[in-house]
Amino acid sequence: MQYTYRTKGTCSQMISFEIEDNKVSNVQFFGGCNGNLKGIGALVEGMNIDDVIARVEGISCGMKKTSCPDQLAQALKEAKNA
Repeated sequence: MQYTYRTKGTCSQMISFEIEDNKVSNVQFFGGCNGNLKGIGALVEGMNIDDVIARVEGISCGMKKTSCPDQLAQALKEAKNA
């Protein structure tokens, strides 16, 4: 199933992704650091949703309390509870 999430507190504005059989795929960030965010998408491709959340939740960016990886965790948690 395809999901979109509006990020909060990051340079990226939105994340889109798919979840099928509890696996994350096709992660795309809109805005932000293009190369780094493509890298995150490639690294989590095919991973179990709970493993991705466990690895990236709570990561901060500079003085911000959140980051693009943390926002991905929030998006995945929201999708799980939908």
